[in-house]
Amino acid sequence: MQMNGPAIRKQTFRKKFQGVDQTEVSQFLEDIAGDFDRFQAENAELSRKVTELETQLKDFRSVEKAMQQTLMQAQDSTARVVENARKEAQLIIQDAELKGAQIIEKSRSELTVLKEQLTILGAKKESIVARLKMLLHSELELVRALEAGSEPSRPREDEPPPQQGGRATEVDDIMKSLDE
Repeated sequence: MQMNGPAIRKQTFRKKFQGVDQTEVSQFLEDIAGDFDRFQAENAELSRKVTELETQLKDFRSVEKAMQQTLMQAQDSTARVVENARKEAQLIIQDAELKGAQIIEKSRSELTVLKEQLTILGAKKESIVARLKMLLHSELELVRALEAGSEPSRPREDEPPPQQGGRATEVDDIMKSLDE
């Protein structure tokens, strides 16, 4: 027999001699049937809530799984970005080192050229100073000879012979060597 409120209310009992108070039994059965109905309603409500909570739990687990997958993808993506940035930084460093080496090599070449030019200029300076000394020395001898009233002396053997046009030509030669 299925137990529910109406079945409990309709339940009848056989009567016996010196039986129980029928009103009291009926009231007791009515109370039990009411409690039973209320328990069934609560049970149905609780079953509905359990079903609802199980659905929510399933949804939350689905969201959690999606979030975990998203987090994993974000971590993978971040790792790839970091690795790519590391590789790009390495390429930039290598490029900078190569350019730096090229600049250093170019500077060394320019330094070598400048040293050569400095050497050439030093040699030209020495040549000009030596020629100027000879020119000034011969001019001084000429001035002394003119003061003494005698003829100028002949050039020494290590001096170049005077050219036509005299001292002006020597000065022109010195100026030309400066331009070289």
